Amino acid sequence: MTKPKLRPRRDAMVPAPYQEARDELFQQIMQCGVIGCHPDDQKEWFDGTMEYLTGRYPEIKTPEMTELRTLGERFAQPTRKQAQEAAAV
Repeated sequence: MTKPKLRPRRDAMVPAPYQEARDELFQQIMQCGVIGCHPDDQKEWFDGTMEYLTGRYPEIKTPEMTELRTLGERFAQPTRKQAQEAAAV
């Protein structure tokens, strides 16, 4: 009988704080129903959420937080198809 080959053990990769914050932001956007909201409501929501994330992830610097907000705001925009349908109505 042959001995089964053992696969090398892979260490669990721990995501960087930036990646964790990004994933958490995207999850919150989907759960809170921010997608397609009025721009004023989105701004208010993002202000509060980014303040929370800044406290939760103090190791993330201001330029990266600004980048996270930009990604989140883009993510919260309705798709082009939805925007075209809304403009047609």
